[in-house]
Amino acid sequence: MRSSNFWRLILTALILIVITLAAVEDALSRYGAAAGLRVWILAILLASSMAALGLAHAAWRGLIQRVLRLKSMAEGLLEIPPRQNEISDAKDELGALERSLSGVAAQIRKLVERLQLESARREAILGSIAEGVLAVDSDLRIIFCNDAVIRAVGGGRRVTENTRLLGLIRDTGLFEMLGEVARRGETRKHRLKITADKERTFEVQAGPLAMPNGQGAIAILYDTTDLERLEQVRKDFVANVSHEMRTPLAGIIGYAETLLDGALEDKENNRRFLNIIHSNAVRLNSIASDLLVLSELESRVDPPEAARIAVREVIDSVLAIVASEASARRVALIREQIEDVDVMGSRLRLEQAVLNLVANAIKFNQPGGEVRIRAVAEDGKVSITIADTGVGIPSQDLPRIFERFYRVDKGRSRQVGGTGLGLTIVKHVIERMSGTIEVQSHLREGSTFTAHLPLAERIKG
Repeated sequence: MRSSNFWRLILTALILIVITLAAVEDALSRYGAAAGLRVWILAILLASSMAALGLAHAAWRGLIQRVLRLKSMAEGLLEIPPRQNEISDAKDELGALERSLSGVAAQIRKLVERLQLESARREAILGSIAEGVLAVDSDLRIIFCNDAVIRAVGGGRRVTENTRLLGLIRDTGLFEMLGEVARRGETRKHRLKITADKERTFEVQAGPLAMPNGQGAIAILYDTTDLERLEQVRKDFVANVSHEMRTPLAGIIGYAETLLDGALEDKENNRRFLNIIHSNAVRLNSIASDLLVLSELESRVDPPEAARIAVREVIDSVLAIVASEASARRVALIREQIEDVDVMGSRLRLEQAVLNLVANAIKFNQPGGEVRIRAVAEDGKVSITIADTGVGIPSQDLPRIFERFYRVDKGRSRQVGGTGLGLTIVKHVIERMSGTIEVQSHLREGSTFTAHLPLAERIKG
């Protein structure tokens, strides 16, 4: 391969040859050399010059090839897999340079491979952690963010190297905090709310990030939404328990003080007062018992070993328990198709769940109403259905009826009794048995609760 340098060298050599021949011709003429002799001398000089030029051309081509090999080796330093180049065994300076460059290339490739491995490891670690990780440069352009951040802002946004922070998270407080961290190099904290599919709360902790072109900032986003929700649930639970216990306690204390102040001698009212105290004490005991059951069901302690439960026996037992109350309220209990199938779980808990559903159907019914119970197996599951002709549940209340202490009609609920935990216990019992529960209801037309439970495997014998 010939280059502009090669042609410049040829042109320079030709000029020197012409100048040399002219100088020799002038010298021979000045000293009176014969014409034939001058021709021979000039011919010899011209032949020698052309031979030297040919040798120079051959040497130049060899030099060009070696330089091109060095160029190819330098260009392939970062290629994966590495480019294969033959190493010259020449002992001159170019040979030494070629061998040195080959050794440097091997070291650079090892360094690059190590950096790529570390980068992939870092990406995998930061990408898999639950907390969001966000890094910005001194101009608050995003240089890295993991999947947790993308999910938090609503996974459809695309982040490139030139994406500005406000283009991803539109929170001026976070923008100002990271800018302050990048300028001053001090750690900062910030509370952030992001509304994507639903609002989530983050606790953001940011610190300085050293970079070649200036100081940036790196932030860790801790999702505290569930913790705050649990804290609110705890507060609501304590408030609800306090409220539920305050009413019967107030009745017990009030009537006990009345009796102590002299009403104990009032033969017309003392027994009625004692009955009120007793009913309030029973209500307190019911609340405490349901709270203990709920605590056990919500705990992470493994439930006792599951046993086979005959669904028909459970329903018959529940109907026997509520028969007198149904009769007193003039509500008809209608036993429809009850298939003889088994499920796995705790009989005591399943009986309690079915009892809660049937008792509610009776309490919130009307005189002359009906409660229908059936259990039908299909597709490996049994569906236990309790339908009533009672007051029904407004549609806006249906999503919340399984919450603790939630009451649709607070006045009527306290009138008919109950702790407000019955349906919560039902939901936990059914879910612990790997089942689901659903409800359909229309105001003043009644409600239908259906629990779906997987059937126990039949014993082969």
